[in-house]
Amino acid sequence: MKKLVYKHPPAIRWFHWINVPILFVMIWSGTLIYWAYDPYKIQIGDTVLIQFFPDSFYQFFRLRRRLAEGMAWHFVFMWLFMLNGLLYVLYTLIFGEWRYLVPNRHSFREAWQVTLHDLGLRKTAPPQVKYNGAQRIAYSAVILMGFGSLLTGLAIYKPTQFAGLTGLLGGYETARLEHFILTVGYVLFFFVHIAQVIRAGWNNFRGMVAGFEVQEDRSVVSPQPADPQP
Repeated sequence: MKKLVYKHPPAIRWFHWINVPILFVMIWSGTLIYWAYDPYKIQIGDTVLIQFFPDSFYQFFRLRRRLAEGMAWHFVFMWLFMLNGLLYVLYTLIFGEWRYLVPNRHSFREAWQVTLHDLGLRKTAPPQVKYNGAQRIAYSAVILMGFGSLLTGLAIYKPTQFAGLTGLLGGYETARLEHFILTVGYVLFFFVHIAQVIRAGWNNFRGMVAGFEVQEDRSVVSPQPADPQP
């Protein structure tokens, strides 16, 4: 027998889905800004392993020579990003949702079990709870990343007005690098998150859309046939 299990309140779902287009515009407009000065790359000696980004990337997505447009979009959506994140954190603190999100002393062990299970190295599935240990760690990390993006963004947006903050973050160039690394972190999180959602299936996705999941009610015991009379 199946039953409906309440999972996510409306506010959590709204904050989640509102943040999707906001973060997309922030990354897109940030790339338009980055085009004007793109020094970052990963290399070993003289061998460049990853170049952020080759000119073909800018040409394919039509990102070249749009610096002013990128800055306009970025600085508007920056406030929406901050407001949505602030309201989300306040909601979790006021209504107690933080208890499901903040990692506890079991989270890192559970996260390791989840990783092994997802890689097919562990047969036993992790406990089916609202947020497992891996999710607690990942979602809490994203909140901290959002706070870091806000601070580093302000430091490079107004380095004179926020000179103390810029200096605390290591100077303008360091703050810009930190801001870029956080953005790469969002992209990596996005791909892992989407892969996990696909792997979990429609029922899990429905929890974030409609707020409930459909589960088997194991408390209902099917009647057993009576023993035949001798």
